Amino acid sequence: QVHLVESGGGSVQAGGSLRISCAASGRSFSSYGMGWFRQVENKEFEFVAAITSGGATIYGDSLKGRFTVSRDNTKKTVYLQMNNLRPEDTAVYICAERWAGSVSMRVEEYNYWGQGTRVTVSS
Repeated sequence: QVHLVESGGGSVQAGGSLRISCAASGRSFSSYGMGWFRQVENKEFEFVAAITSGGATIYGDSLKGRFTVSRDNTKKTVYLQMNNLRPEDTAVYICAERWAGSVSMRVEEYNYWGQGTRVTVSS
């Protein structure tokens, strides 16, 4: 059974940085695309970033340049480095696994989800 566990969230002031992580327990992690989404107050999920099994990355609008997604297959972990954080980045950040090597910006194309980690950015 696959588990995705996010960690590293917390509170930071505007302009600060955080790195959040998502540890997977599945055997085929290196073959799967991994995505990050965020959710504000039970609103719709917003795509943040994703990384293919081969390491190619895509980002949500306006996030590229501040956010960087990476993965370490030996640790079965995907990371999201967030720099120059803004109050509007406050959300629960959730990682997702896509049972394919490619990635997507669409929620419905991911197969398994973590529980999320909360990031709060104060002004």
